[in-house]
Amino acid sequence: MQNLRIGVDAMGGDYAPEAVVKGVVQAISELDATTQVVLFGDKEAIEECLRAEGYEGDRIEIVATTEVITMEDHPVKAFQAKADSSIRKGFEYLKAGKINGIASAGSTGAMMAGAMFTIGATEGVIRPAVSAAIANVRGGYTLLLDVGLNVDCKPEVLHQYGIMGSIYAKDLWGLENPKVGLLNIGEEESKGNAAAKAAYQMLSEESAINFVGNIEGKDFYLGKADVVVCDGFMGNVLLKLSESLRYIAKARKIEDQFLDNLNYEIKGGTPALGVNEVVIVGHGSSTVLALKNMVLQTELSVKSGYAEDIRRAFAERKVTAE
Repeated sequence: MQNLRIGVDAMGGDYAPEAVVKGVVQAISELDATTQVVLFGDKEAIEECLRAEGYEGDRIEIVATTEVITMEDHPVKAFQAKADSSIRKGFEYLKAGKINGIASAGSTGAMMAGAMFTIGATEGVIRPAVSAAIANVRGGYTLLLDVGLNVDCKPEVLHQYGIMGSIYAKDLWGLENPKVGLLNIGEEESKGNAAAKAAYQMLSEESAINFVGNIEGKDFYLGKADVVVCDGFMGNVLLKLSESLRYIAKARKIEDQFLDNLNYEIKGGTPALGVNEVVIVGHGSSTVLALKNMVLQTELSVKSGYAEDIRRAFAERKVTAE
C-alpha cells in the first residue's frame, strides 16, 4: 500500500486544538514510519501547540482553515455554509485523494453530512451506520451498530448492518466467520416488534454472514456475538450505559479488567460504515489518549481495506440481483 496520509480535524472536540495536537504527536511514534498526518484548522494555534510539544519532525502537515463547525451548529447547514471549516476542508481533501481517511472528535452530524455530500454512501447501502466496539467479558470486543445515527431502522437496513459489520470484524479483527446477532427482547425467533421479526428472517436467510440469532441485553457483554445489530435508538442507549458502567466502577475504585476495557479512550473513535472512504468519529470529550488512539484507529482502518471490501460486497450483490 502507498504511503498513507491520515487527515485529522484539529479543531474538533472539547479540548481542541491542544489535546488533538498532543494526541497526534504521541501517535506519530506508533504509526508506520511512512504515514503522515494532515491537520486541518487554525494554523497559528496548531503551530503553537506543536512548539509546546517540542515537535520538530516532518510528518505533520497543516492545512490552514478559518472556520469551525461547533456542536451547537446545525450539522448540515454548517457544513454547507462554512466552506473554510476544518471538517469541510478535510472532506474535500479526502474526496480528492489527498488523504486516505479522516478523523474528528467534533460534530458527528457534520462528519456524516460531510461524508454524504462529498465521498457519498456506498452504492447499494440504504443507510450508513456509526458503529462502536464495546468490550465483552471474554477479553475481546463486540461491534454494535447502529449507535445513534439512525434511530428508526427498517428490517432491510438492519439486514445490511449485519453484512457491513461482519466485513468490518473480518478485516479489522481477523475473524474468519464472525458471529452476527440481532439485539432483541428475547432469544426466540418470534420475539420483538415487527421490524425485529422481519430482520430476523432476513438475517437468518443471508448466506454471507454467520447469523446466531437474537441477543438479549443480559447476554450482550458475554460475547455471544462478535457483531450485534440494532437501530440507533437502542444502540445509543446501550453505548451510553456501557460508558456509565466504567465511570461508576472508576468512581467506586473498583478494579476489574472488563470494566476498564469499557473505556472509550482505548479505541479512540468509531467508524462510519457504508460510506466510500474511512471516516472515524471520536467522542466529543476525547482526552489526549483517546485522540492518539483515534489517529491509530484511522491508520489501522485504512490499512484493513474494510471500506473497499464493503463496496465490493455490495457491488457483487447488485450484479447478482440483476
